[in-house]
Amino acid sequence: MLAQAAGLALLASLSPTALLVSAVYLGSSRPRLTGLFYLAGAVLMSLVMGVILIAVLRRVGLSTPREHTPRYGLRLGLGILLLAAGAFVARRKPRHPDPEQARPGLVSRMVANPAPLSAFLVGLLLFAPGVTFLAAVQVIATARASVELTAVAVIIVVVINVLLVWLPIVLHLIAPGATSRRLTTFNTWLRGHGHAVLVVVLIAAGVIMVVNGSLGLIAR
Repeated sequence: MLAQAAGLALLASLSPTALLVSAVYLGSSRPRLTGLFYLAGAVLMSLVMGVILIAVLRRVGLSTPREHTPRYGLRLGLGILLLAAGAFVARRKPRHPDPEQARPGLVSRMVANPAPLSAFLVGLLLFAPGVTFLAAVQVIATARASVELTAVAVIIVVVINVLLVWLPIVLHLIAPGATSRRLTTFNTWLRGHGHAVLVVVLIAAGVIMVVNGSLGLIAR
C-alpha cells in the first residue's frame, strides 16, 4: 500500500507549473519567506483534501473485505479516467498565445507580484487535488490499514506531492546562487517539454491503476 501510494504521489508531484512558480518565488526579493508561504499553502491544501477524501471513502466502507469488488472497480475506473485524460492532453497541441493579446489568468497575475500572502493562496490553488493525487489517496483509503499506518501514509503522500515546492527551498538554503541558476535552466527545458511530461505522468498513473484494479477484480 505504502509503495503504490508513494509512487502515485510522486507522479502527482511532477507538475511543471509548481516548479515554475517555485523558481519565480525563489528569485523574488524575499525568496525564503515567500517560498515558505507557498509551501504552507500547498501542504495545507494537500493535507486537508487527503484527510477529507480518506474520510469519505472510509465512510462508505471501501476498506472492508466485503467491498472488494467496488474497491478495485474504483481503482480501475480512476485508471481509465487517467488514460483518457492522457490521451486528451496528447491530442491537444500546447498553446503558444501571442503575449500581446493573451490575458494572464488569476494565478499568473498573483505569481507576477510575489508576496507571502499571495504565495500562500497560489499554493492552495495549484495543489487542489488532481486525479493522480486522488488515485494515491484512494490506495490508502481502501487499504485495510490501522489508523496509525494510514496517518503515516497520508503524511508520506503529502510530503511527496509537494516535492517540487520544498526541495527547491531546501536547495536554495544550501546554495542560493547555484540553485537559482539550475532552476532557470531546468525551467527553460520545462517550458518546452511540460506538455510531454504531463502526458507521460497521466498515462503512467493510468496504467498503474488499470493494472492494479484489473488484477484485484480477477483475483476475486
